[in-house]
Amino acid sequence: MSNDFYNENGNHFFNDTVNADLTAVYQQFLPLLTNDAHILDAGCGSGRDSYFFLKQGFQVTAFDASEVLVAKASEYTGINVTLNTFDNFQYQPDSQSLQLPFDAIWACASLLHVPSSKISYSFINLAAQLKVGGVFYCSFKYGDNDISHNGRYFTNANEERLLGFIKNTGLVINKTWITADVRPERHDEKWLNAILIKEP
Repeated sequence: MSNDFYNENGNHFFNDTVNADLTAVYQQFLPLLTNDAHILDAGCGSGRDSYFFLKQGFQVTAFDASEVLVAKASEYTGINVTLNTFDNFQYQPDSQSLQLPFDAIWACASLLHVPSSKISYSFINLAAQLKVGGVFYCSFKYGDNDISHNGRYFTNANEERLLGFIKNTGLVINKTWITADVRPERHDEKWLNAILIKEP
């Protein structure tokens, strides 16, 4: 359902989100990374964050489940954004390296479209490709329920619900905080932000 929305409204969504100012969130995430970190932008949407990370000198891999947004993000970032889902994504390295590929995963307002009954598997699949001690950022609309709104499905989360989602995934919560939506017309919407760490 949500993919249909983004394919039908991709141009509007791109224009609505590509210039959103995530500086305050970047300031929580980036100090935890090394200068040569490889970041997976999981559900990259417009490519806004991938573009920012690339400009900071990081290596970035990005995917999205919407054909329209994959095309828009590829054009915007200049990298090959791939069409994929959280459950199915598997990084394909250029070499046969046995090392886990990602130092960090960025899932900004993206995992929230996965049904709550399936979201733990999405965390498991992504975390399996994250290095031990790696950083995993995610954000959800703040709440304790699942809703459908204007053609999109949302899994909301609060601190307790997030703990349930990541149980037995190898991820632990390092920090959570609540922010208002950075888009002025949605400033009354609250978001749960979380920094997770992959345990040894």
